[in-house]
Amino acid sequence: MATALETTSDKRTPNPQANLLFASAVGGVYVLAGLAVVFYAVPQVWKGIVGPGYAGDWMMDLFPRVVLQVAAAIGLVMLGRSLAGANPPKGLRGGIFLVISAIFTVFFVVRAVGLNMNGSVGMAATGIVAAGLIYFIVRFFASPRGERWMVAVEQSGLLHATSYKRLLGQRVRRLTILGILLLGGSGVYSMWSQNTLPAGDWTLTLPFTDARLTLLPDLRITATLLLVGLTLWLAYRAVNMPTFAEFLIATEAEMNKVSWSTRRQLFQDTLVVLITTFLLTLFLFGVDIFWGWLLSRNIVGVLPSDTDKAGQQKAGQREEVKW
Repeated sequence: MATALETTSDKRTPNPQANLLFASAVGGVYVLAGLAVVFYAVPQVWKGIVGPGYAGDWMMDLFPRVVLQVAAAIGLVMLGRSLAGANPPKGLRGGIFLVISAIFTVFFVVRAVGLNMNGSVGMAATGIVAAGLIYFIVRFFASPRGERWMVAVEQSGLLHATSYKRLLGQRVRRLTILGILLLGGSGVYSMWSQNTLPAGDWTLTLPFTDARLTLLPDLRITATLLLVGLTLWLAYRAVNMPTFAEFLIATEAEMNKVSWSTRRQLFQDTLVVLITTFLLTLFLFGVDIFWGWLLSRNIVGVLPSDTDKAGQQKAGQREEVKW
């Protein structure tokens, strides 16, 4: 009986690391494009619609534009999650974060080198630095260490939107969120009310050209939105990180074991403490007065008496200072 054997070697095994690297690169580009849409395209379109007549007006310009930017950000996040699919590669969020960090690192390092060098030699040196950084970054991401970093960053818990044991420790978690929001909100309010950030655009000079790159338009509004969003995200993620969440859950469990006093008991105990403190104060005051009187008598002579103090004071006044 003859059997047919498949001798072709076209069947390829999937490479999870290559898929993760490709998905991270595409995701990083998508996130940067989304930030450009939210913080650059939407304000430009809004300015073209509203016009300069309402520029700076809170009700007609700032508030509707911020609402539109937030809506655009939410829509882009939902679109990105749908594009990633129900089962994205493990480490995708960490990979996107590292890719964006690498892009900003290359940009600022190359820009710093280019601004400090001139001429063709400077352009060549800047190109060499850029090529070297890109080579080492690509090599790092393609190595097993890069994959471990991407997975480790994702497993840290800061880049997930899922909650951790959300039914446990709710009271302590809510109070922790409130504390973080109050701390971050007070800082953002102080920066806004004191005009710490300028109202113009944050532009950067590009080396070897006269062009300028607008990194953040309307820096005061954009930076405020970023800080508010970062505060909200940190407040939510802090109480859902496994290590810190377990600490909060254990804290609430221990607090539930505490036997709290009633209102009447608390009033009685407070009254006893105040009366005891007052009596001890009177006792120490009487002891101090008694021993001060006894030790200043001529029989004992340890402390100077009031008569001796008055005589010493008069003698000191009669002395003349000689220069």
